[in-house]
Amino acid sequence: MKIGDKVRFLSEVGGGVVTGFQGKNIVLVEDQDGFDIPMPIHECVVIETDDYNIPTPAAKAAANKKKEEQQLPRKASETAKKAAVLSVSHSSESQIECLPKPQISVYRQPEMKGGDVLNVFLAFVPEDIKAVSTTPFETYLVNDSNYYMYYTYLGAEGKSWTARSYGLIEPNTKLLLEEFEKSELNDRERVAVQLVAFKDNRSFAMKPAINVEIRIDTVKFYKLHTFQSSDFFETPALIYDIVRNDLPVKQVYVSAEELQDVLIQKKVVDVPAKPQTIIKRGGKNEIIEIDLHIGELLDDTHGMSNSEILNYQLDKFREVMKQYKNKREQRLVFIHGKGDGVLRKALLDELKRKYSTCRTQDASFQEYGFGATMVTIK
Repeated sequence: MKIGDKVRFLSEVGGGVVTGFQGKNIVLVEDQDGFDIPMPIHECVVIETDDYNIPTPAAKAAANKKKEEQQLPRKASETAKKAAVLSVSHSSESQIECLPKPQISVYRQPEMKGGDVLNVFLAFVPEDIKAVSTTPFETYLVNDSNYYMYYTYLGAEGKSWTARSYGLIEPNTKLLLEEFEKSELNDRERVAVQLVAFKDNRSFAMKPAINVEIRIDTVKFYKLHTFQSSDFFETPALIYDIVRNDLPVKQVYVSAEELQDVLIQKKVVDVPAKPQTIIKRGGKNEIIEIDLHIGELLDDTHGMSNSEILNYQLDKFREVMKQYKNKREQRLVFIHGKGDGVLRKALLDELKRKYSTCRTQDASFQEYGFGATMVTIK
């Protein structure tokens, strides 16, 4: 420090230019008003600015403390406002619950021999096997494999589905899905199980996702003998296969609505037709033989009435006549058999009404006996 240096005071506000010294420890500082102020040298610091009103560290600390005290009420007010906004937001909006993530236990289940093939079952266990007609039931998912599985257990409600249980099932374990009363049994007539299999922290053969629908026979819940002993339960249980040896079980289920639609569309029972063999005999105008015996036309007439059989034979007659009606001099032999003569009479009536120009006569007795009619197209 020397004469002419600009200094400021450390213990108080102020400063000036050094004009001289008094001994070794006192410096004379001329302030802005022209007065010399004696100050201890250790209370002065040389600066480069002309602003001598720079606060000292002590003054700065005091000012900062005062500023913080002034800001505390403001911060408290802002915090209270934010809390009020959040409270209003939570009260006006429905609270969203975060579903817990399924946790895999730290203990690793031991793998069983042959367990890399999926076998999964849905089991119904009566709580009191001696009172099977009234007892409540427990529903279990049985995982008889070395795979973890994310599962969803669903029940049908008309054409839609409701999730009854979902989560994670560990390898080689059984899991309680739900409990229900006997009065709720009809709500479980159609259920479904969806599965995604995997292994934790080890390599494995990937399995496809599984979706299996099952029709539960509710009548079985009233019969004691339908509940059988198994390796999975100490008491008898009714067990349905979901996956057997990696293959999902497929059940054919036809709803009452679908069955009714089919019955409406199919009013007449389709009878498998036997291919008609028309025998042609040589010559310019070869004779064509058509055997109208119903046994030659159809493989099975079960369920057909006599009138339905007669109409089928007449339809075959009309089909042949339509095919050859423009082929003059063509001879057709319709073999109808002797019988009661009902079919022969119906053929003759049809020929008189629709084909009066055609010539009609009994076919050769030597070849056909009394059971055939020859028609010559004119």
